Amino acid sequence: MPRVAQPHLGRQWRGRLDDYVTAIAWSPNSQQVAACDGAGTVQCLNRMTQQTHCLQTGTGQSVDALAYSADGHFLAAGGQDGRVFIWEMSGDPPTLVTCLENPRAWVDQLAWHPRRQELVFSLGRYAQVWEAETQQVLTTLAFESSSVLDLAWHPQQDWLAVGGHQGVKIWQDWDQDPEIREISGSSLCVSWSPDGQYLASGNLDPTLVVWPSDKTTPWRMTGFPGKVRQLAWSVVDATHLLSAASGSCVTTWQREGDGWEAELLDKHTQAVNAIAFQPNSTLLVSAAADDYLCLWQGGYKLIQAQKGISGSALAWSPDGQTLALGGQQGEWQLWTQSSRGQGFR
Repeated sequence: MPRVAQPHLGRQWRGRLDDYVTAIAWSPNSQQVAACDGAGTVQCLNRMTQQTHCLQTGTGQSVDALAYSADGHFLAAGGQDGRVFIWEMSGDPPTLVTCLENPRAWVDQLAWHPRRQELVFSLGRYAQVWEAETQQVLTTLAFESSSVLDLAWHPQQDWLAVGGHQGVKIWQDWDQDPEIREISGSSLCVSWSPDGQYLASGNLDPTLVVWPSDKTTPWRMTGFPGKVRQLAWSVVDATHLLSAASGSCVTTWQREGDGWEAELLDKHTQAVNAIAFQPNSTLLVSAAADDYLCLWQGGYKLIQAQKGISGSALAWSPDGQTLALGGQQGEWQLWTQSSRGQGFR
């Protein structure tokens, strides 16, 4: 049989921020990528021209959340000082549209609606939804039992999932009480599957809970070495894969029959900082404090491991062609998939 070429990555570009990279975000058309750091720097890069723009210089307070709007017109950033910055990204250079002041909050979570210019961000025990067209706050949602720990819009419906102490709240209508999906501890990360069929919660206790979108009875996965801090989904040909990072371990779960089958990925020896599936693919990438960047075919089979790459944040471009990777020393890089066979280079 002919040899099947394995995916692998080669470095295309590298740059540097002032401190460790906290978040990376791609524009929907994959032409721009932005990164922020622990010193408050925000920078964007044009992938084609490799021209960079510094949107914000370091303030000494971290920027922790970064996201492009669904149409790519806006970039939002939030962080330690409670401010939410929103830039118009279609110009050259990009321009600041507004700054939302929230002096008593640390804005470490934000997300744009998948079809509208509406931004949700965390404000302590509340989540606030802001509309770009009117530049007005649409609603403020009370989580009540704790600070908001994560946010996730449903990919097809106008539903917002908010994670925190003792579960996940799902708002389907701002004027109605939310649906509550209870857990025993705190939901640290929430994620809808790309087709919207499942909602996953990575928890402090440490467990992973997965609900079908139309049912309240969940699957509960246990055996993690610590809290579940990262989640990543892949749906290809109706096959659902869900990867979860806990401590130095990554576990990939595949939907099978009436449950989920697990594969343990145990290459890393220190805490896994970031995981992500290549869009429309089962290729998983993981980055950890042990300075290894790993590629896993099918979500579990190790096919490449590169030492010496410090990864604190990563994100695939929506077209799946480029991986953006940020490190502990402020370095950030673009890696592209190559047809050559020697692995990382």
